[in-house]
Amino acid sequence: MVVIRLARGGANKRPFYRVVAADKRSPRDGKFIEKLGYFNPLAQGQAKRFELNVERINHWLAHGAQPSNRVVALLKEHRKAAAATPIVEEESAA
Repeated sequence: MVVIRLARGGANKRPFYRVVAADKRSPRDGKFIEKLGYFNPLAQGQAKRFELNVERINHWLAHGAQPSNRVVALLKEHRKAAAATPIVEEESAA
């Protein structure tokens, strides 16, 4: 079974996570199938807190992958941020 979960990286007391699609049997920080984004819980200022490849995440979910609780929360936060962002239409040069 494929799961979408976080794989920890970073230094001691400075976590940084990759969002990955992995086989359920593989270790948390071990082998994975595809990198789908990242999550930086300590981001400050202009640094991005997380970035997700939603298109690929939706692909894996459509093929039966199970997201972890934290990934579900990140997806909800991403959708909320996307809805709050105003859509700017480009002016066409006629």
